[in-house]
Amino acid sequence: MADRLLEVKDLSTHFFTHAGVVKAVNGVSFTLDRKETLGIVGESGSGKTVAALSLMRLVPDPPGKVVEGSLMLGTRDLRTISDAEMRGVRGNDIAMIFQDPMTSLNPVVKVGKQIAEAITLHQDKSKSEAWDMAAQLLDRVGIPDAPARVNQYPFEFSGGMRQRAMIAMAISCNPDILIADEPTTALDVTIQAQIIEVIEEMQQRYESGVILITHDLGVVAEIADKVMVMYGGRTVEYGGIDEIFYNPHHPYTWGLLGSLPRLDEVEKVRLTPIKGQPPDLISLPKGCPFAGRCVYVRPECRDQWPELEIVGPEHGVHCWVPEAERREVRAALPHFQAYVT
Repeated sequence: MADRLLEVKDLSTHFFTHAGVVKAVNGVSFTLDRKETLGIVGESGSGKTVAALSLMRLVPDPPGKVVEGSLMLGTRDLRTISDAEMRGVRGNDIAMIFQDPMTSLNPVVKVGKQIAEAITLHQDKSKSEAWDMAAQLLDRVGIPDAPARVNQYPFEFSGGMRQRAMIAMAISCNPDILIADEPTTALDVTIQAQIIEVIEEMQQRYESGVILITHDLGVVAEIADKVMVMYGGRTVEYGGIDEIFYNPHHPYTWGLLGSLPRLDEVEKVRLTPIKGQPPDLISLPKGCPFAGRCVYVRPECRDQWPELEIVGPEHGVHCWVPEAERREVRAALPHFQAYVT
């Protein structure tokens, strides 16, 4: 517990709209320790980004509001501290790499100035010192000719360079927690690998905890220590990386793995899509949100949300299907056999 950086309990974030209440996040709980990487996976609309924005208190209010839960950063609850205290937390204690760097960076302000602004805000540095530090940070994340690049605008950077600039801005104050929201989206495979390498290097350098939000299970398998699988605003399964990939218990997790192509299969295995569409967050079912798409659904799945079932050390699942039956079904799935062999 001495290395515990963050503890989130029963986080619920809703959006109050004219069409109804959008229950984007419902009762999500997780922890993050120093030097640990938590991967949050799930389809678009699962609540991954809203959960991260709730931590940063960046959910637009109105219409959004954190209606329940505690967000403990050490001994401070981020829900109850003042706005001034929260401004000190953002960038200094918790930093975020946003999903789209082109829209996150100001297009009419030089990249160096945007990085230097965060430094002068949180550290006792002059503008010239902050500018020099911005150049050093760009060099550290692998941008060539950094002293010249700090004078350029975001549109003069490539997609990979803009993402690196966002990382440089995020690590400028040595934060304890780094949230990376889809950091490799729309980048080619080579640049993706480089971005992940930069994040890992920064994590080791500053001993920070990382929350990685992504659709890419390959990236999660590469760098995550534990995984939280979200669907319909809820956590359906939570566990260590080996438990999620080699011993998954929720049908939705099986579906995610079944749609992932593998290069090490001995025999060709047909990819199995998850049929149907995610639920409407305004009119969520009373029970499991995955019930409408689950081939193993039973009556209680539609009527009541299942309690957390502990199936291993730090491995939990919310599912009405009995554990013995889940093991039998999983052992017969062809895509899961590929992982076991």
